[in-house]
Amino acid sequence: MVNTKTLTILEAHKKILAGEVAPEELVNAYKKAAEKDNLHAFLEVFNDTDESLKRSTSVKTNILQYMPIAVKDNLSIKGKHITAASKILEGYVAPYTATAVEKLLNKGVVLLGRTNMDEFAMGSSTENSAFGPTKNPFDQTRVPGGSSGGSAATVAAGLAVAALGSDTGGSIRQPAAFCGIVGLKATYGAISRYGLLAMGSSLDQIGPLTRSVSDAQILFEAMKGSDPNDATSNYPTNSDKSFKKIIGVPKGITAGLEKDVKENFERSLEKMRQLGFTVKDIEMSHLSLSLAAYYIIMPAEVSSNLARYDGVRFGLNISGENVIDEYFKTRHNGFGAEAKRRIMLGTYVLSAGYHDEYYGTALKARAIITKEFKKAFQKVGVIATPTTPTPAFKIGEKTSNPVEMYLADIFTVPANIAGIPAISLPAGTVERQGVNLPLGFQLMADHFREDVLFTAGKLFLGENPSDLSSLLN
Repeated sequence: MVNTKTLTILEAHKKILAGEVAPEELVNAYKKAAEKDNLHAFLEVFNDTDESLKRSTSVKTNILQYMPIAVKDNLSIKGKHITAASKILEGYVAPYTATAVEKLLNKGVVLLGRTNMDEFAMGSSTENSAFGPTKNPFDQTRVPGGSSGGSAATVAAGLAVAALGSDTGGSIRQPAAFCGIVGLKATYGAISRYGLLAMGSSLDQIGPLTRSVSDAQILFEAMKGSDPNDATSNYPTNSDKSFKKIIGVPKGITAGLEKDVKENFERSLEKMRQLGFTVKDIEMSHLSLSLAAYYIIMPAEVSSNLARYDGVRFGLNISGENVIDEYFKTRHNGFGAEAKRRIMLGTYVLSAGYHDEYYGTALKARAIITKEFKKAFQKVGVIATPTTPTPAFKIGEKTSNPVEMYLADIFTVPANIAGIPAISLPAGTVERQGVNLPLGFQLMADHFREDVLFTAGKLFLGENPSDLSSLLN
């Protein structure tokens, strides 16, 4: 019997090796669970898992072989539909497979289906999907977070053993926190973005959502590395295994938090102290600029990246009196309200007369924030913050106030601005209206020091820190 709601990749692999579970039994258990999805976490459950299972038998035995994985709907899989949860790409079929997905397929994973998301990854709740919102597994009246809300919900609800998401400003870590699982945003460029439908090209990063830190490490190790198709991809060999057991907490970071959320964060820090870490306040005076800089840089890149959806080359096409009329009608009907909002904002900040004032200033702020992180990591091993300022909010609660929705990313955005790795760890719950809702504990490390996050994260969650190297080859 396969308990899909608790099983991890590591546990599933051990059960297969021991003959306790057959690969077919494992895949079919998750396939049946996915087909009963009542959260609208999947946009499509693939009907060719049997063929994928046959292909995986020819792969050299490794820890990822036969593992049923869900994939966010902005990652290309050759021959499969990909829409980024937008009407403008409805019916479009990917002509190639994303490098990150290809690497997992080469390890023998079985792709279960594509998951729901905010349109083109624009949102913090999955309510911006053109195909309807996903529900939180802990309370179906609440959001699962976003934009990788579908991926987070599949793992939390036991519909997939793990899932892939993308993180532009917290879109892996925030839904991981809302759904009580682990979410990793790797160093910018550590995992190839080839095959990811771009939102903010200098911010986007593919990453895993899992039940354990070990599982996140397994998937990260399989996907990382340079790719000739992505000039920004790189993962240098790092012989430095030193690890300062010092946690930096930016001064004033908990100001304005609700009492129980603040107490939850303090308990997480105390737990780290008991594990032998030193916790110290650090001065990061420019960290507060991150959200403002992000909401200038990101829309600017959105306006450029989404210009390609013109109704001529691929996706939706609505006939018009001429080419220009066709272009406007297609984009008007194909994009949702949030996508239009960010396209217009991005076009404005890049326009003549405003480029230097807004976009140029935001880039300067980004450089200062990155430098501030570098300076901090000379003194501490990791920097800790809450992952989110609140637990999961009600569906519809913030849709009429975009600025309030944007504030859900206040703790996660800095890692994307600086390009550093960050992980969200499940950190207990707080009660809202009689329901215990998960919160996340976020750790950030220096560039290409995911190993530090894995070590600290395993200690925090009480995972066996045994070396996975023999299983990762």
